[in-house]
Amino acid sequence: MKPTLVVLAAGMGSRYGGVKQISAVGLHDECLLDYAAYDAKASGFGKVVYIIRKDIEKDFRERLFDRVAKNFDAEYVFQSPDSIFTADQLAKINPERKKPWGTIHAVLCAEQAINSPFAVINADDYYGREAFKIMNGHLSGLDANSTEHAMVGYILENTMSKAGSVSRGVCEVKEGYLESMRENTKIYYEGSKVITELDGEKKELSGKEWVSMNLFGFSQKAFETFHAYWDDFVINNITSEKAEALLPAAASQIVTSGKGKIKFYSSPEKWFGMTYPEDREIVKQEIAAKIAGGYYPEILWEKQ
Repeated sequence: MKPTLVVLAAGMGSRYGGVKQISAVGLHDECLLDYAAYDAKASGFGKVVYIIRKDIEKDFRERLFDRVAKNFDAEYVFQSPDSIFTADQLAKINPERKKPWGTIHAVLCAEQAINSPFAVINADDYYGREAFKIMNGHLSGLDANSTEHAMVGYILENTMSKAGSVSRGVCEVKEGYLESMRENTKIYYEGSKVITELDGEKKELSGKEWVSMNLFGFSQKAFETFHAYWDDFVINNITSEKAEALLPAAASQIVTSGKGKIKFYSSPEKWFGMTYPEDREIVKQEIAAKIAGGYYPEILWEKQ
């Protein structure tokens, strides 16, 4: 069975200042997500599942989904603040809570739509076709109960934004497998130096560290750990105003709990993405250059 691509597209876009998931960046108003779907299909994926907010559904359909769905098996599911909570849990949620519950919450919202090994990506990052080919090669050989999961990592300095700080999972790799991963929520340039703020302290990084860009691949077996991680998170954070259940943390738990392994693949691709408003023009230039070089056709999807 061909793998499924799961796209995390329900974010608030607070740093970007808008719905960056469907901002036009191609020569004919294609979104960054058009190129991800195109690359996934070309690499052997059989389906794409988008996780979105209900309030962007109309724009999402008009500016992306209907076009993709004519060319690729596609569907979308909703992530809402009350999704997958019990009535008792809902009664305990902080009334001041405005932030989404995080990327693990999003993946669990899509569980019923996932019927094969699956990859997960962010909506606002460009990964490159080679990364999808690598992930398809791994996932195509998995059965539903496999404990051999995967990720594609990138070199930190290839994933930075000049416009501001980024959040990256810094990875330790041993003998081709992920050994540990720690989320660094504020990494930025200070002059020519790469700085992270962690545990209240500033620390210089080399820029050569391997980092996660949330490109993971899992068999359906991973949902066992995801549910355990989520249940524990809810117990400890149901009244929190801002805590989020993050996919890198749950993926790390697969390794640290001994429930599975995560094969570490790497990509030399240079990242670009839509973290800040200033990034959009850079993305448009990068896409235009790839079209000029023949990497993408000017008209991405055939009209049907």
